[in-house]
Amino acid sequence: MRFCKVACFICIFAGLFAASATGDTVVLKGGQKLIGDIVAEKPDRLYVDVGVTVLAVPKQDVLEYHKDKQNEPNSPAAQESANTEKPPAKSSAGRLYYASDTGKIRTIEQGVAEVAEAVVKVSTPAGLGSGFFVNEQGYLITNYHVIEKETKIEVTVFKKAGEGFDKKVFKSVRIVALNPFVDLALLKVEDLGDYKVRFVALGDVEKIRVGEPVFAIGNPLGLERTVTNGVISSTSRPFEGLVYLQTNADINPGNSGGPLFNLSGEVIGVTNRGYIFFGGLGFAIPVDYVKHFIDNRETFAFDKDNPNTGYRYIQPDGRRNKARPDIK
Repeated sequence: MRFCKVACFICIFAGLFAASATGDTVVLKGGQKLIGDIVAEKPDRLYVDVGVTVLAVPKQDVLEYHKDKQNEPNSPAAQESANTEKPPAKSSAGRLYYASDTGKIRTIEQGVAEVAEAVVKVSTPAGLGSGFFVNEQGYLITNYHVIEKETKIEVTVFKKAGEGFDKKVFKSVRIVALNPFVDLALLKVEDLGDYKVRFVALGDVEKIRVGEPVFAIGNPLGLERTVTNGVISSTSRPFEGLVYLQTNADINPGNSGGPLFNLSGEVIGVTNRGYIFFGGLGFAIPVDYVKHFIDNRETFAFDKDNPNTGYRYIQPDGRRNKARPDIK
């Protein structure tokens, strides 16, 4: 009686999911097909995840079964799936950036293929750096020092085309907000036209761990789309009153303003400093500073008529008693 109930239960799910789902296929001796993910195989049973539950299917009831090649991690279909942009879930209403809800771990190769088109080159008459789009509207993040004292800014994007990339330069770039204290700038490309922006999601600083693999994409010394990789060396390296991420991924001039990614393809930091003559010492602004800056962009809004935009403060009075204090 118990066997009949199990078989009936399997048949019901086979009928519900065979027509609409894709995945591994289990063909029962009664002719029904069960489609899902084979998550485990024992000598006498197959365990199949059909979405709403995991079924334990007796092998004596199975005629044949085979795995979907798209589920194999090194298959062309899986590679193509990994390289196809899946828009992440929006973090909350009214915000300009997105946050990933997948947490899927990829290889560096897969991660680069997925996020590379969101990384840009930021150029001014004084030099160049890197940046990255945070949404489809053309908003992007870079370092303040990349565009400091400049208003003529160009953004170069790299669009995948066959085995290479096509370059497109946008010359109408607006400065939205500046915060020199955390070395961040928010820009917006105004002349996108019909160009479809590829953007990246911002990660969670609380999930960053020492030793986890990371990779950076940028334009060091003008060498476009350069990828470097390493690990997080420290999550709390202090500089000038701020906390930075330290990584042994190489960071050089031109990387400034570019993203530091985890293996889920999330931005966890903005690269802004490194030691050229000492390899393995790179630093990035943690992503929580980036989120706070974007969320409070009106506070740091750029005004071309105000040279002190975003950071004009009244200095406190000096110490009136000039005598040396007593130290007890």
